Amino acid sequence: MANKFDGKIERSVEELYAQDPERADAVVFGRKTAPGKAGVDRRGFLGGAGLAAVSAAVGGAIPFAANMPGGLIPAALAQGAQAPKGPQYLKFPGKDEKLVLLGDRPLVAETPEHLLDDETTPTGRFFVRNNGQIPDEAKEPDKWKFTIDGEVNNKLELTLGELKAKFKPVTQRMVLECGGNGRSFFSPTARGNQWTNGGAGCAEWTGVRLSDVLKAAGVKSSATFTGHYGNDKSLADASKDALSRGVPIKKAMDGSNLIVFAMNGQPLSHIHGGPVRLVIPGWPGSVSAKWFNRLWVRDKYHDGPGMGATSYRVAIKPMVPGDKPADGNFRDLESMPLRSIITSPANGAKFAAGTKEVKLRGAAWAGDLTVSRVDVSTDFGATWTRAKVDRPKNRYDWQRWTASVALPSDGYFEIWTRGTNSKGEMQPHIAGAWNPQGYGGNPMHRVAVLVG
Repeated sequence: MANKFDGKIERSVEELYAQDPERADAVVFGRKTAPGKAGVDRRGFLGGAGLAAVSAAVGGAIPFAANMPGGLIPAALAQGAQAPKGPQYLKFPGKDEKLVLLGDRPLVAETPEHLLDDETTPTGRFFVRNNGQIPDEAKEPDKWKFTIDGEVNNKLELTLGELKAKFKPVTQRMVLECGGNGRSFFSPTARGNQWTNGGAGCAEWTGVRLSDVLKAAGVKSSATFTGHYGNDKSLADASKDALSRGVPIKKAMDGSNLIVFAMNGQPLSHIHGGPVRLVIPGWPGSVSAKWFNRLWVRDKYHDGPGMGATSYRVAIKPMVPGDKPADGNFRDLESMPLRSIITSPANGAKFAAGTKEVKLRGAAWAGDLTVSRVDVSTDFGATWTRAKVDRPKNRYDWQRWTASVALPSDGYFEIWTRGTNSKGEMQPHIAGAWNPQGYGGNPMHRVAVLVG
């Protein structure tokens, strides 16, 4: 299908949105700004030839086209805008072949939302995030050693075997999420791996409470912050640590934090930081050091690699998107933002002609907070239906939700989900609070379905 605009023949709408969204708006919405002004009026609704073009592109009539916001890239085409060449898939022993590869140096892969449909995320479907070189695998896991030192009364040097013998193990199902999850939703593009919603998973983690170990070390009153270290080294300089982040001592003493040695009932796999890692739930996954070998209790803010400047930090005062960062205008990203995703049906799902009802499943989580409600819409947000939200199994577990929506006819529909957290905050329509490294992007998730 070709489209004509300003005397030029364009490619298909799908290709056009992937390569030039601004021109696609002009073709689809068909409205220019006032005479003498360049550009396109993005406020208009679909109509006439534009509606026909989009209907053809998405594969069917759009029953709720009158509610479709001007300039909205249909969900059926939005993935193409993020990955115009199509996704590349991770090929790694033990991992699902549908994990999307975001980078191979360091190795990074995300989980498509529809593969997060289990109450507990299988290890094979859990996202992969590395910051440097993957170290050699431990041949004797129980001899792995780590240190707790700094502002403590008793420096501890423990092997994994000693940790298991001296402290009570606990198992909790908790979300672990990359700090950059949702980065691809920012415009203009922010630096880093272009995560959609798949930089998160919710596994059963078994380990020892970090607070129990810190209490055994005797944390001094001078303790302010922690610094976490792993065995992975920088890609650029193997003599340097790839990453060393930390948290305020109050967060470090949260009873949900674990020194983990098992995931989903099995010894922690090497790719996920085995034999020992930290899991500091609710905060960016970068503080949950993999291949854990040291925790430094400090009397001041930690200054390891990955701390300060704009690393894992968001703007205090709003920035002009794309602008240069101003000194002093950034704070650490702490509690991760609210997020609700649809895990079934998958984006692009097709249903038989005459289907009048679609059952939905999903997951929602909110960093240190909880999810108070989830709503879904099939008419571009004109009306909303409340979903049934399950209670978390324990603190920091994600909350599974279910809903059923009625469809008035055959055609193309977008299903949107919007979470609300325990403070009453809702997910935005688009990623707001732009920052150079794209943290905190949590717009409403939407999937396209075609009936008939």
